[in-house]
Amino acid sequence: MRLFLLLLFVHGPLSAAVLHTGYGQRYADIAAAAAKATPGDTILLYNGSYPGNQSLQSLKGTPGKWIYIIAKKRGAVVYEGGNFAWHGSDVAYLHIEGIVFTGQKSNGLNFDDGSSYSTPAHHIVLQHCIFRDLAADGNNDLLKLSGVDDLIVQQCTFLNGARGGSGIDMVGCHRSIIRQCHFENLGANAIQMKGGSSNILIEACRFQNAGSRAINLGGSTGTAFFRPADANYEATDLKVQSCVFTGSEVPVAFVGCTRSSVVNNTIYKPARWVIRILQENRDTMRFVKCSDNTFCNNLIYVDEQMRAACSIGPGTVPGSFIFSSNLWFHTGDPAWKPQLPVVEYNNITGKDPLLRVDYSIPDESPAAGAGSQLRYPEKDYNGNRFLAQRAIGAFEVMH
Repeated sequence: MRLFLLLLFVHGPLSAAVLHTGYGQRYADIAAAAAKATPGDTILLYNGSYPGNQSLQSLKGTPGKWIYIIAKKRGAVVYEGGNFAWHGSDVAYLHIEGIVFTGQKSNGLNFDDGSSYSTPAHHIVLQHCIFRDLAADGNNDLLKLSGVDDLIVQQCTFLNGARGGSGIDMVGCHRSIIRQCHFENLGANAIQMKGGSSNILIEACRFQNAGSRAINLGGSTGTAFFRPADANYEATDLKVQSCVFTGSEVPVAFVGCTRSSVVNNTIYKPARWVIRILQENRDTMRFVKCSDNTFCNNLIYVDEQMRAACSIGPGTVPGSFIFSSNLWFHTGDPAWKPQLPVVEYNNITGKDPLLRVDYSIPDESPAAGAGSQLRYPEKDYNGNRFLAQRAIGAFEVMH
């Protein structure tokens, strides 16, 4: 970050400007700076606490000239209160970094396509941001995304969400990555992807008591809100890999989704179930049933509070799922084996994985070298490459 700013001030991109924003600066708030910013510019936010309800309407960079919105000091720029912190419709090519959003009454940060479904907001990067302490109890989200494509959320933190809402709620979002983020003490879920969402990767994230369903792969969306409008699925082609889950009623729920995979994750002491297979949108004339999903190479460590490994709802096709090469261990019952909807191949049961405090595994763990050989994920939770004969769970053994 410091190197970026140094290069920016010393050399500066051609025809670009630095818009100094905040108390005592030329632009008093980000809305004023956004109204003047052009492709290639940087909005540099000075330390301080600023009010919410800021508009970034139609703020757009270009492929070669992104607009950067950056805190001068990471974590020292806070947008507090308001119904929302920032709202931007039809924004594009934005890189946002180092900012704290807290105490909003509706959603924290909100990006959308302005209900113009054919022209989504797109190419947005959120990095080193903190979303916390939402001042709402209903279906409100720390990060609300409707009709957003080509999004990257990385190294961000989501804390203390609304009781009925999400850390990240994605409706009709596509080709996106959520990587190396931390989710803790959330309401309904940490991440939800629904309404025609597709091609989304969740990788190397940590979920700690992150909602009733830590990850909701799909959901239930009103017909008018699907993007694309003719989508016949809630979500498809989603990937959850190299993540660590602790707590939550259920870490992973497959809800009206298809062709999605949960691979090489570590799941520790869920409260009720390990996974759920559900179909909440019951329009069977239009929507395909929850089907053709994969649960592979996961390390599952449970105790007596768990009700069942897998909960299956009506209107689903659980027989189309693939379960393989998972390690299942029950602390109170070494003879326990999960009841699954299909035969699972190459699984391990009744063997203690010897988890360390950070959920990694030693050489002598039965999970070491026991996973199916896969191309993805390439790296584990810590960014180390998986071996050719990979481990089960989110951590590779380091020699």
